[in-house]
Amino acid sequence: MQLPNHCTLCPRACGADRAAGQAGVCGAADVLRAARAALHHWEEPCLSGDPQAATGSGTVFFSGCPLGCCYCQNYRISQQGAGREISERRLAEIFLELQAKGAKNLNLVTATQWLPWVLPALEEARARGLALPVVYNTGGYETEQTVRMLAPYVDIWLTDFKYDSPALAAELSRAPDYPTVAEAALRAMLRQTGAPAYDGEGYLRRGVIVRHLVLPGHAADSQAVLRRLAAVRGARGVPFLLSLMSQFTPFYQAAAHGLGRRITSYEYRKAVDTALALGLTEGYMQEKSSAREEYTPPFDGEGL
Repeated sequence: MQLPNHCTLCPRACGADRAAGQAGVCGAADVLRAARAALHHWEEPCLSGDPQAATGSGTVFFSGCPLGCCYCQNYRISQQGAGREISERRLAEIFLELQAKGAKNLNLVTATQWLPWVLPALEEARARGLALPVVYNTGGYETEQTVRMLAPYVDIWLTDFKYDSPALAAELSRAPDYPTVAEAALRAMLRQTGAPAYDGEGYLRRGVIVRHLVLPGHAADSQAVLRRLAAVRGARGVPFLLSLMSQFTPFYQAAAHGLGRRITSYEYRKAVDTALALGLTEGYMQEKSSAREEYTPPFDGEGL
């Protein structure tokens, strides 16, 4: 895959001449950057397993992001460009090193802007013995074309569904088209993977996990997101796992947008009750204690 001279990898289609070194809206230009590669213990249990175990999800955090979420807990790498330059060959080696450390899967966090490097690195690593299922960890802001392109590479989609309201998506993530784009992408992901499938230890081998982070003061939008997800599942029960998250912490510019507090137990309970009433019962609910800063890993270049 060639480095684009008119980038359309994400829905922003900003047209940056990446081949000439021009950075796109996502912050990515012509040199691959990542911030951390390590075993991660704080994903859903079917990906990370027991947090006290020596295994985990082999997670690579990439720099930059197509979205611009004002509350991003990873803002240092997604918004401010923190990270280290690495080569395509080094990325393939990192994938193999994570497998050697006992990772249960290879978890690529916000990788779309780097696909011209990521896809060849996956091919090289597979030729050299990589056998882990690949998790594509995304904010949900993906084109259907990109989802289709990733079909030969991705086994598990770990995707956000952040908003139902275009106005809220515009205010908090600068993406008023997010709801329609994310729904189309999710439908493409579900067509691609089918029902969740597990190995003998209970780790997910194939399928879709849909995350929704409940935001303070926006309980109505969370309920609307859950109704939209129930409609995507439909009467025939298109299968996915729901991960309903309570871990919101007011990072970055959150307070300036009315998000200067954590969610209440009542706000989260309303979301849980709505999910249950809609039959969205397969998946995960979070304890309120998950809203802690230490769950954000240090982006210190570990593993690079």
